[in-house]
Amino acid sequence: MTQYVSIHRAPGLSPDEMAENALAVFNTESATYLQNYVDLGEGFIVTVFEAANKDTLEEAFEELGFPVDEIHEVQFAQSRDELEGMLRGMGKL
Repeated sequence: MTQYVSIHRAPGLSPDEMAENALAVFNTESATYLQNYVDLGEGFIVTVFEAANKDTLEEAFEELGFPVDEIHEVQFAQSRDELEGMLRGMGKL
């Protein structure tokens, strides 16, 4: 499965509305929810899902009735510890 980052703009979305959608998001069969980052004040949401492909994830958002503005395949991910290890290996730290 490939990881994807999606961007949603949902001005006016409340914490209660987020909670109401949580079960449906969690139970999505065609894509696996991993993480989200939310700024309710700006109505800006970034989600991380695993899915077979981008089209499958787009269909999952359609089924959820959750508009999506952008979907991007994650080609590289690195934790802080991994970044530090890389920099140490390069003699930068």
